[in-house]
Amino acid sequence: MPPAAYQGRALDVDRPFYRRLAEDDARELVDAFEVPIRSGRAWRVPKGHLCRLVTVEGPQVGDLNLWNAADPRERFWAARTRQLQRAHVSTFDRLWSTLPFLRPLATITADTLEDHGEDADGGRVHDLLGTRCDPYVNRMLTGDDFDFHCHSNLVRAVAPFGLTEFDVHDVLNVFQCTGLNDEDRYFMKTCPARPGDHFEFFAELDLLCALSTCPGGDLSIPLWGPGARDPIDVCHPIGVEVYKPRSELLEGWREPERAAYRGLHGARLPEWADLPDRTGRTAGTAR
Repeated sequence: MPPAAYQGRALDVDRPFYRRLAEDDARELVDAFEVPIRSGRAWRVPKGHLCRLVTVEGPQVGDLNLWNAADPRERFWAARTRQLQRAHVSTFDRLWSTLPFLRPLATITADTLEDHGEDADGGRVHDLLGTRCDPYVNRMLTGDDFDFHCHSNLVRAVAPFGLTEFDVHDVLNVFQCTGLNDEDRYFMKTCPARPGDHFEFFAELDLLCALSTCPGGDLSIPLWGPGARDPIDVCHPIGVEVYKPRSELLEGWREPERAAYRGLHGARLPEWADLPDRTGRTAGTAR
């Protein structure tokens, strides 16, 4: 099998550090709430804190967006994360930000489904292959309008924070089981999570997070095509918990720096000496 295309020390993770954070029994719970079915909510996670998503009642897929809370132009980059990490992420994988920032927004510290691996159909969990469901595709495929797709849920969730539909981006499908079939086409399977399963990440920066509880619930019922019907009976809430770890566990940690590249993509900015005077000559022209 060919090796991973992207390799290098910059991708190394201090596993003992993140393992200590995950195992910290003295962490302080600073926020907790539930995202009801077919809805979305946005919240802040301070840097150096942990955020846990929990399937409190039963299997449920959640669509997650992340932004730098101080500058939402920097946001989660699903495609690059898929290349640098994996198509389905788990413990110690990092969630990377867009250009020109390109740094870890978060690092996954705990995942009760990390041993799920690949099932008989090639399905894996915590998906970066697909993206959020949206009312535009729904209208295209069914001719009907529906306002509670994940895209719409996220749009409503971030509006109080001054963000718009244009800020909503490709997601991490938490708890979702997906893969590619023999025709290299995307498939979705029933979510394998059970009550109490969780997915946890460490905020490397001050984050604005938004989560949609997918209207497809656990995805055991097709949303389109043969057998499709309203799957509201397989929808469940997702719990959100934010923790502050003990300060001594953060010794030596610091916020990741943005990408070191400071070039101009081959462009050259004009300098004062390049500006022509009244004769049409520049300061650098021989007289």
